[in-house]
Amino acid sequence: MTVDFTLGEELEAVRDLARKVFAGHTRPERLDAVDASADRIDADLWADLGRTGLLGVALPVRHGGAGLGPAGLCVLLEEQGRRVAPAPVWPAVVGALAVAGHGDEEQRRGLLPALADGSSRLTVALEEFGPDDPGSPACRAERDGGRWRLTGTKAVVPAPSGAGHVLVSARTDAGPGLFLVASGAEGAAWERAETTTRDLAGTLVLAGAPAAAVGVPGGEALARALDVASVALAALQLGVAEGALDHAVAHVRERVQFGRPLGAFQAVRHQVADCYIEIEALRACLWQAVCALEEGDADAAVLVARWWADEAGPGVVHRVQHLHGGSGVDVSHPVHRHLLWGRQIAGTLGGAAAGLDRLGAVLAARARTAHGGSGPRGERP
Repeated sequence: MTVDFTLGEELEAVRDLARKVFAGHTRPERLDAVDASADRIDADLWADLGRTGLLGVALPVRHGGAGLGPAGLCVLLEEQGRRVAPAPVWPAVVGALAVAGHGDEEQRRGLLPALADGSSRLTVALEEFGPDDPGSPACRAERDGGRWRLTGTKAVVPAPSGAGHVLVSARTDAGPGLFLVASGAEGAAWERAETTTRDLAGTLVLAGAPAAAVGVPGGEALARALDVASVALAALQLGVAEGALDHAVAHVRERVQFGRPLGAFQAVRHQVADCYIEIEALRACLWQAVCALEEGDADAAVLVARWWADEAGPGVVHRVQHLHGGSGVDVSHPVHRHLLWGRQIAGTLGGAAAGLDRLGAVLAARARTAHGGSGPRGERP
C-alpha cells in the first residue's frame, strides 16, 4: 500500500505563511534580545501568530480557528522548529485542542476564541519529577462540592509567564484526567526554572488549588492530550533537525579545507547523508502518526514517531555541531540553539528509552489480544 503524505493546499498555505512569519522574527540579534528579556517570549512574534490566524489553525472553525486539527499544528511547529523561534506554541495549542475536544461548552466559549487570536494563552502541566509515566500522574484531584481541588507538584511547566490558565494532569478515584487551574489561583505557587533551551519554565506546587475538570476524569482526555503533545513535539523536533541540517549544508559548501570544500570529502558527505535519512524517517513516522490520530487508533504510531524524534533529533543536531568544527562549540553560533532545542525536546514527556518501553507494552498487549489473551507469565499489560 502506498501512503501519500503530500500536504494539501490548505496545509501548504499554512506552511508558507508560517515560514514567512517566523523568518521575520528570528534574526540572530532578535533571538539574543529575547534571551535577555524577562520572560524569554517574543511578544511581537506571538502577536503576529495570532493576527495571521496561525495560532488558530488547529482549532474548530466555530471557535475562531481554521479547523485543520493536529495536521495544521504540526505544519506550524515544523516551521517554528526550523527557525528555533522563541514562542510557546506547542503547549498553548495542545492545551487549546484539549479544551476543544473535551471541555464543556462554557469552557470552549470562554477560552477558545481568545486562544485562537493570541489575546489569551494557556499552558500545560503534564510532567512530574521522577521517572513516572505522564499518563499516570501522582498529582491528586479530589471533589469539593461542585468543583475539584488539586494537590501535588508539576515539573517543567512551559512558559507560565502570561498564561491565564494551566491544564493540569491529575489522578482521581475514577482514573487520570485533565483539569483547568487559573495560574494565579489560591493554592497554586510557582517556582521559576531555567531550561536547556534558555526558555523559562515553572515548577507548579498545588495545595488544594480549585480546578475545573476538562472532560470526564478517567476518560480519554489525558491520553488524547498526551498523543497530541507527542506528535506536536515530534513535528517541532523535525523542524529543529531540518534547520540544523540547512546550516550544515551551507557550511560544508563554503568552508574550504586542504584546498577543497568540506563537502567534497566522503566522510563529510556520509555524515550529511545520515542526517538526511534520519530526518526523512522522522517525517514519515510523524505523518503516519498524524493520520492515525485522526483515525482514532494512534497509540503505537504516536510512540514510534516520538521515539524517532527523541532518538534521531539529538543525533542530527550533534552531527551538525561536529561538522561545524571549532565554530560548532561556540554558544553564540546559530547551530548551538538547534543543539539545545534538540536535546530538550528529546527529554520532554519521558525521552526515548521510556517511549520505547511504552511502545513495547502496547505491542505486547496487541500480540496477547491477537492470540486470545495468552502470553508469558509476568508480562506487563
